[in-house]
Amino acid sequence: MFAFSKIAGALTEPALLVFLLVAIGTALLWRPCWLRLGRALLTLTVALLLLLGLVPLDRWLATALEDRFAAPAPLPERVDGILVLGGAIDPVVSTARDQVTVNSAATRLTALPALAARYPNARLVFSGGSGLVLRPELAEADQVARFYREIGFAADRIELERQSRNTRENALYTKALVAPRPGETWLLVTSALHMPRAVGCFRAVGWPVLPYPVDYHTTGDGAAPSLNPFATLAGLGTVGHELIGLAVYRLRGWSPALLPAP
Repeated sequence: MFAFSKIAGALTEPALLVFLLVAIGTALLWRPCWLRLGRALLTLTVALLLLLGLVPLDRWLATALEDRFAAPAPLPERVDGILVLGGAIDPVVSTARDQVTVNSAATRLTALPALAARYPNARLVFSGGSGLVLRPELAEADQVARFYREIGFAADRIELERQSRNTRENALYTKALVAPRPGETWLLVTSALHMPRAVGCFRAVGWPVLPYPVDYHTTGDGAAPSLNPFATLAGLGTVGHELIGLAVYRLRGWSPALLPAP
């Protein structure tokens, strides 16, 4: 099922779907009996790309997800634990180049030192194994320990959860690792776009975490047309991953709601 979910995610990428429309439309042009259908399909594809250049659909959807949960203001006086979810390190490139390589979600990692300084007695946990079908041995947690050592943060303070392959397993395996007690306050650090699905997973396993969203992709005050349909397609790929994830997690009972709310 895990491998199937990864394959299905790749096949539903908007850019791939547009490519398939172009390929099918072009192939139909070479058959006289399908010429009109091929022209119609290509015309529809071009019209769709023009529309995506004018309508920032990706940023509208992203804003709705990112605004779902806000960081607590003010922060609580006491926090028992701070949990950071994986997804900010490329373990394949990091291993191949022998150098920690982060991606655009690096704010998940950089948020921890400031929070740890604010709450010196809090437990610190990082949850992230391998989400790779072909390289399951490359756990992100192994690279994150090196990352914190290299920036001068006390990596030995951090408890590492190395087994999880997705957000559902983040919640299951981390709860088993730390055994949170009733009444404890745990901050959950992950990308704002990912927070609704993450909160749903933790609620489903009976762990009421306190969201601390980071790594925003939108300003939250509207979006102008990008005039670049391919940038919009890329954005829709990211947002679509979350929307599909929310639907699948709800159907499988991994989240108590389709779109968890505060």
